[in-house]
Amino acid sequence: MDLRPIADGYSVAPQLEPADMKALADAGVATVICNRPDTENPPALQAAAMQEAAEAAGLAFVFNPVTGGMLTEANVEEQSEAIEGSEGPVVAYCASGNRSTIVWALGMAGEMPVDEILARASSGGYDLAWLRPQLEALAAKHA
Repeated sequence: MDLRPIADGYSVAPQLEPADMKALADAGVATVICNRPDTENPPALQAAAMQEAAEAAGLAFVFNPVTGGMLTEANVEEQSEAIEGSEGPVVAYCASGNRSTIVWALGMAGEMPVDEILARASSGGYDLAWLRPQLEALAAKHA
């Protein structure tokens, strides 16, 4: 399991496995967000199996699939609501952690300076510099 802290209480990861859920719960994680569509995974790693394992470990589970190149405003809103509504730390995962970082970044526009959003993404190993114009536009819209 490769957890990458992005912000206080929010980490991202490449694909998790059902067996990871107990370790996440033991580490104090409260919510797991799956940003990976089922079409990208075999049945053992699809949302239903992951949700069953998460809930068995006492974790909240949110299925918010983000299809590459088709990220929606609804994805951003659902991610933000899941993070805000969590009773503790959140781990979001997809294939590499990149989509989970992008959807977080878009949700933070207007809440956190764009330079800080990009720096936090970079600290996790995700270069989102290409997203700067969109983040700045969203931040201006929220101002």
